[in-house]
Amino acid sequence: MNPLAPIHEEETDLTLAELCQHCSIQTEVVLEMVEEGVLTPQGDAPAQWRFTGVHVQRARVAVRLHRDLGVNHAGAALALQLLEEIETLRARLQALGQQE
Repeated sequence: MNPLAPIHEEETDLTLAELCQHCSIQTEVVLEMVEEGVLTPQGDAPAQWRFTGVHVQRARVAVRLHRDLGVNHAGAALALQLLEEIETLRARLQALGQQE
């Protein structure tokens, strides 16, 4: 898969190596992200793991949090969870606002 090709959220099916290539990170970093809950790939073992575009986005955010703010992978997992909850709440508020 071309690392410059656009990622389409759920349509993408990447291997561990392809995810590393898309995010410019080492395999060990992805293994740590999986261990800390930043990423939850499909498959039982690293050789069988499959990642989607959502995983690519989460990995990129985690890398930026680590690089720019010094956040470890456990902290990145928590930050990503909170960001997702904020997005869910915003969507609910928007839906409620449209009902008025």
